[in-house]
Amino acid sequence: MLISVLLFAFGLLLLIKGGDWFVDGATGIARRFHLPDIIVGATVVSIGTTLPEVMVSATGALQGQGAMAYGNAIGSIICNTALIAAISVACNPGPVNVKTMKMPVIFFFGSAALYCVAAYLLGTFPRWLGIVMLMIFISYLVINVRQGLKNPDAVEHEEEAGDKDTTFLQDLAFLVLGAALIAWGANLLVEHGTNIAKFLGVPETVIALTFVALGTSLPELVTTITSLRKGHASLGIGNVIGANVFNLVLVSGLAVTLAPFEVPVGKVLLGHNASLVLDIPLMLIVMLLLTVPALTKKKLERWQGITLLCIYAAFCVFQFFV
Repeated sequence: MLISVLLFAFGLLLLIKGGDWFVDGATGIARRFHLPDIIVGATVVSIGTTLPEVMVSATGALQGQGAMAYGNAIGSIICNTALIAAISVACNPGPVNVKTMKMPVIFFFGSAALYCVAAYLLGTFPRWLGIVMLMIFISYLVINVRQGLKNPDAVEHEEEAGDKDTTFLQDLAFLVLGAALIAWGANLLVEHGTNIAKFLGVPETVIALTFVALGTSLPELVTTITSLRKGHASLGIGNVIGANVFNLVLVSGLAVTLAPFEVPVGKVLLGHNASLVLDIPLMLIVMLLLTVPALTKKKLERWQGITLLCIYAAFCVFQFFV
């Protein structure tokens, strides 16, 4: 048991460092070929920070652990919104750019509607749905890039590691090593997360919704904290919403395409699958609580952050003690 816990923690560290190196290397190579910042940000960096979730869910699906892939995607969205974005909003509320926020919000809830159809009506996630989700992901990237190229001045970005003075071979080494560490870390996380769940008698979905989701969301947490420290809180919020879109259409889409699975049953609540009664509705509620007031009032307020943090605390308590 102790070995599994240590290797689980080691897997998290590998994911974090691997994601960091992958983004550094990919950004360095992209800018070496003079690609615009918006293309780098909307593709390489965004995908890079979501790679931990992608690898964990894909690995879980291929190993026949659909519950891990399913729980990780939903749990990461809840964690991103009710913990990571909530910290940013509670610490530094302020105005938001409604124009840039509207498009990812529309994509998120459109994809969530498709996700709900599969969960509630079909009871399974078929391969065709995964392919549709991946097509939505590609469309999202294309629209992001086109909007950024039309309005380059409206796009906020930070100075990233790719700006450092590195050689092409160093950037390539970071890219390859980062990808390798992410793959290794994801494998450790799934294998030993499952072992811990079995030892404690905790359903895989609970481990995926909490520990694995928090671990794979650490890149977004680091981005948000860095944005706060540099006075760019809205950038952190934007990254979180974008990551949530990726969790639905890229993370879930790839896992379902590789290995379709039925909606897993972890806990039972009110005589029904807790995932359908609590997890998916909560995913939608926290996103509505974050985005609707922001879009209507054109600003984020501290009460939203505090409320979301309370919801996340209650969610974690329920998962482990109810």
